[in-house]
Amino acid sequence: MNQQSFNILAEAVYDCLNEERSQCPNIDEIVLRLEKALELQLKPENYDNSIGEGTSSSFIHKKFQLLKVELQAIKSATNGFDDSHCIGKGGFGKVYKGELVHSKGQSVVAIKRLDRAFGQGDPEFWKQIIMLSLYRHGNIVSLLGFCDDCGEKILVYDYASKRSLDLYLNYDKDLTWVQRLEICIGAARGLAYLHNPGQTQQRVLHRDIKSSNILLDENWNARIADFGLSKFGPANQRYTFQVTNGVGTVGYCDPLYVETGLLTKESDVYSFGVVLFEILCGRLCIRYNHDKRLTALVRECYKQKTIAEIVYGNIKDEINPDSLKAFTTIAYQCLNRDQEQRPLMTEVVEMLESALICQT
Repeated sequence: MNQQSFNILAEAVYDCLNEERSQCPNIDEIVLRLEKALELQLKPENYDNSIGEGTSSSFIHKKFQLLKVELQAIKSATNGFDDSHCIGKGGFGKVYKGELVHSKGQSVVAIKRLDRAFGQGDPEFWKQIIMLSLYRHGNIVSLLGFCDDCGEKILVYDYASKRSLDLYLNYDKDLTWVQRLEICIGAARGLAYLHNPGQTQQRVLHRDIKSSNILLDENWNARIADFGLSKFGPANQRYTFQVTNGVGTVGYCDPLYVETGLLTKESDVYSFGVVLFEILCGRLCIRYNHDKRLTALVRECYKQKTIAEIVYGNIKDEINPDSLKAFTTIAYQCLNRDQEQRPLMTEVVEMLESALICQT
């Protein structure tokens, strides 16, 4: 048990038992303190204060022993991290493709190599290992292994052969409306599971939902990825929040979260709403014209009932009007400026399924 986590818990309990009722903390204060205690306990470095580069005796290494992959095997799979094997890069670093023996056998995998120059580090590395080991779902990327040798921090995932959703929004003329709906539904199911995992009292707040963090396999099944910025939050209340520094990607971040630092699951819902409109309009929010962001354009068109005018041209003629109405209604609700008026992700799933039924 982490001593600092225990001390916070003990002090919270003691304060609750104060005989002077006016001195007792309110429930919101208690929740924040308990969340902090849990976060400290879940930090990998707090399981074993000696954890460091190459420390094989730490709690994390013991707990996830079966997921360990030797650095030499990774180097062989990527030809020494040769650029010819590089398939992308992000906030964690470069991503490589290679064939590797891992915890589930041998297959083609995606290998993410930490580059601290991109802004992430050890906390994000260990967080992804913990999160993806605890939370498993068909619409969440699967962690197959990790490497913590010789100063390297490397994550091994299932390879998504279609790569990330953002690559198809502007350029793929063959991605039909039905396919887009199915991708939306899959991603929504993954996020709904993170918010309501069922088997634990802790939900996951992703904090960086965007189209480039939604991966697609060979059958166009969507999988949410990149949990380096994620946070745990209590799952037993309709509305909960944490006070954190605002993080995420410009264009996708909940404006209220950016302004106040109050993080809620509804912050993820807002980001997902942005993704929904990207899929509908066939354009990235951060690459739209400099005069008006996609979200501003959507709000304007929705209020003027001209949303059909900004639908991606290649799918416009195939969309059933009832399907479009169901889709835009729930997507617009996700962007509500009032967090309490945003839908639950389970409700988003239901409405997207309705849009698919209307279409088929």
